[in-house]
Amino acid sequence: MEQTLLIKGGQIITPERYLSNGWLYIKDGVIQDIGSEDQIPLYEAGNTIHLQQGEYVFPGFIDIHIHGASGYDFMDGQEAVESIAHVLPQEGTTSFLATTITSDENTTIKALEGIAAYAKRPSKGAELLGVHLEGPFINPVFAGAQPISAIQVPNIEQFKYWNEVADQLIKVVTLASEQPNGNSLIDFLHNQRIVPSIGHSNATFEEVQLAIESGLKHATHFYNAMSKLHHREPGVVGSVLLSDLYAEIIFDGIHVRDEMVELAVRMKTSDRMILITDSMRGKNLSNGSYDLGGQQVTLNNGEARLNDGTLAGSVLKMNEAVRHMSQINDVSLIDLAKMSSMNAAQSLGLTSKGSLDVGKDADVVIMDRQFNVNQTIVDGNVVYEVEE
Repeated sequence: MEQTLLIKGGQIITPERYLSNGWLYIKDGVIQDIGSEDQIPLYEAGNTIHLQQGEYVFPGFIDIHIHGASGYDFMDGQEAVESIAHVLPQEGTTSFLATTITSDENTTIKALEGIAAYAKRPSKGAELLGVHLEGPFINPVFAGAQPISAIQVPNIEQFKYWNEVADQLIKVVTLASEQPNGNSLIDFLHNQRIVPSIGHSNATFEEVQLAIESGLKHATHFYNAMSKLHHREPGVVGSVLLSDLYAEIIFDGIHVRDEMVELAVRMKTSDRMILITDSMRGKNLSNGSYDLGGQQVTLNNGEARLNDGTLAGSVLKMNEAVRHMSQINDVSLIDLAKMSSMNAAQSLGLTSKGSLDVGKDADVVIMDRQFNVNQTIVDGNVVYEVEE
């Protein structure tokens, strides 16, 4: 039996234009047709959602860097993955990469096994797209909140084993290219169609250029935990600004100043920026102490920090990141859709997600003008609806 849904009204954000008072017709989890107010939809749908004038209809958010939420961390195992996937639609996220943290061998294996086990089950929330392996192939100089004791030099055989444990689900690997064997691992990942991402790195400008030649495609939480911009050594920051690398950004008003975000958007344009949360298990919870990779993190007034004051992830929600970005000069609604969905999909090589286009997966988030989430739709199914 076919399942149909018609979304009528609101401002539909496509890659090319806004459709005021438009409509979206969905059948069996796929967008079948899109129209504007001067085109009358001739479809009879099983369900119809009537929107208020001014509501935004965006492609569902894709969070490719998230560690946890609501008391759970992906390192905890299969049940944690399910719990996190269940709550993410509340912030408009329809798909995500389960992100690991640098840990000992047993903990890493347990996490990857749990994620792989969950992937075999039907999802009732946001869709798991795979794994973002953050560490352990990083530079201890820029460890950030990654446990230094478990950091390793890049190792292709070790990665192969972990990806086998993960049932080939690893899609992104954060590493420091300047470490021994770093470029060899980048070349290997690139040839396997896995995204190599520079992060937690002390690389020089020249070292990043070599990494780009080896297949580097991406930068992890841009500006944070990487060699800084200096007028005699551009470092990783300068390299990212001057390259075509995709750049993740944590836009919570804490990790990066607004002016630096604006600089990145102007230099790289909205085509190369990816909004992420990098959230940890304290998201959606009250102030207190929480675990991250075996370390105590104190959450206070929206800031998550280790005992020494180091930032330790965030409690940011994707719709909040979009709201923050909307306040940057000259950023349009189409730009916001690119940075919250399309660019992430393109960076992962996903052709069925990332935009409201005919033939794409029906992953949709409906928001008011303040970017508060009213409804979230995954594969044509309403998985979240705000309480009246």
